[in-house]
Amino acid sequence: MSDGYCIIPDALPAATVAALDADLDPVFAATPFCQGRFYGERTKRFGSLLRRSPHTAKLVLNPMILSMVEAVLGSACDRIQLNVAQAIEIHPGEVQQFPHRDHDMWQGEKGGHEYLVNVIWPLTPFARENGATQIYPGSHGPSGMAREELGEPVVAECGPGSAICFLGSTAHGAGANRTDHVRRGIVIGYCLGWLKPYENQWLAYPPKVARTFPRELSSLAGYTQHRPNLGNYEGQCPSILLGEPVPRHIGAIDALRPDQEAMIAGFSDPAAG
Repeated sequence: MSDGYCIIPDALPAATVAALDADLDPVFAATPFCQGRFYGERTKRFGSLLRRSPHTAKLVLNPMILSMVEAVLGSACDRIQLNVAQAIEIHPGEVQQFPHRDHDMWQGEKGGHEYLVNVIWPLTPFARENGATQIYPGSHGPSGMAREELGEPVVAECGPGSAICFLGSTAHGAGANRTDHVRRGIVIGYCLGWLKPYENQWLAYPPKVARTFPRELSSLAGYTQHRPNLGNYEGQCPSILLGEPVPRHIGAIDALRPDQEAMIAGFSDPAAG
């Protein structure tokens, strides 16, 4: 993504997207509008999509997307994780969203590596008039973040089945909806495995829910450790909670990177011998 974003057409069959949209339709209807200018006061948002529709997993586990995310984030973490799975419905009359970079939710130093990759999947056609996402090409990375002006945005006009992908350092924002129809989309985000994710995955998908997921999906949703020993449960991989029965007493087990294993193996206690 040399421009900080790309749009992949036909990344999923339109029928899959339509089935997901149908599953979420009653949830959209029941969800209140957001409060606050950033989220949008004529916008609805809700998460926990993996338990709301089985079709969500096809978005999260898309092999082409996962390969791209690993290529972007893999050098800065032991494993990636799911950052968010959120549905968004922009209603008529919504104003343009403030341009922003999603990596700003974390306060670490920026520019050395990317923190996340987002993928927006349209549920309805995205057009300039109905609030399609606006992306600022070249606004990513150290040079893009150093710009005084963002420049002119590209309007991500595309239809269901397409995937709008952009880096956490890429400036973007939803457009204004000047039509009489809602604009719906799904945001699936992935981040470095050692970060606190935007969406609290263990609350969204407690063990009784996550144990119904395939292993790759439960791992992305937080039921795995990030070496060394980060995100453990009683000193073990939290995937232990997905089995039945869960042991009452659990012994801690090292989960170290190979370089750490080698360092410990080469350590000699000066008091020994």
